[in-house]
Amino acid sequence: MTSIRLILDDITTLKVDAIVNAANSSLLGGGGVDGAIHSAAGPDLLEACKELKYCATGDAKITEAFSLPSHFVIHTVGPIYRNHSPQEAEFLLAQSYTKALKLCLEYPIKNVAFPNISTGVYGFPKKNAALIALKEVQKFIAQYQILDEIIFCCFDVDNFSIYADLLECN
Repeated sequence: MTSIRLILDDITTLKVDAIVNAANSSLLGGGGVDGAIHSAAGPDLLEACKELKYCATGDAKITEAFSLPSHFVIHTVGPIYRNHSPQEAEFLLAQSYTKALKLCLEYPIKNVAFPNISTGVYGFPKKNAALIALKEVQKFIAQYQILDEIIFCCFDVDNFSIYADLLECN
């Protein structure tokens, strides 16, 4: 049975099979969690991402993790909230989680850690993003019983508190 765990930590330090990167469509690094992951993984990650060329909003791609303690990095591009209608942004964010989770079916991944996709500079309302993330994870768990653990790794107390409240209600 898949467990869901919530932590307040730096995702780049986690010893898990895969961490999810809240990437931009170029996959070439950026700010926030994307920049931190690229920095911690080293230059080989950038080279691997150059080979992938591009990732559409709502899609996901996978690379090795290189110098990170995890084995894989799943790169997913969440929506920039202000660039979409609320309904489209919600759909694209849900797709980001779904596509990232589906990559876990294709690789030897038993535990995966997610950051708070699109809630930083992409401006997605944090509580709505958390609701979508939990819904997509729960749908995946109901359909596929392959993962041992899904971790929501929050870097900030605000997101951590939102997830803690929502998980307590479930």
